[in-house]
Amino acid sequence: MDWDFPIDALGVVVMGLYRQIGWFQPVSRRYRKQALAALERVGLAEFASRQISQLSGGQQQRVFLARALVQEADLYLMDEPFAGVDAATERAIVELLRDLRTAGKTAIVIHHDLQTVTEYFDEVLLLNMRRIASGPVEQVFTTENLRRTYGGKLALLDQVGHRMSGK
Repeated sequence: MDWDFPIDALGVVVMGLYRQIGWFQPVSRRYRKQALAALERVGLAEFASRQISQLSGGQQQRVFLARALVQEADLYLMDEPFAGVDAATERAIVELLRDLRTAGKTAIVIHHDLQTVTEYFDEVLLLNMRRIASGPVEQVFTTENLRRTYGGKLALLDQVGHRMSGK
């Protein structure tokens, strides 16, 4: 992303509608309303006219999420959406993921914070050069599978294991 590019948050979200709008076509009021509604959904409607580089990292993340939402896809691929965001943005993203699930959408999220996996996700895929395990979090996210994924003895794995078992 060229952070100096002269585009505001609303313009970034409108980019997600180009397939519907068509190249080199004017952006009608209808599409601006759709983009603004997506910004509202991520809690940033009041920043619609702010240049993208003037937003915090978490706000920028939510603008890009709004851009994805206006596409109304059935599948969303997210690479570390919680990285570098504040707690309020993280909660907003989790709520959005839950809304997508309720709407019958699928989100595939790359996530490395082991302590929040059970709280945020329904299913998990553990990888280490190959698939170690996959399926419902309550069945797959076990201390043994985490050891197989990360190898060796890690203090964090013991902490996560205790949290999962309720000890």
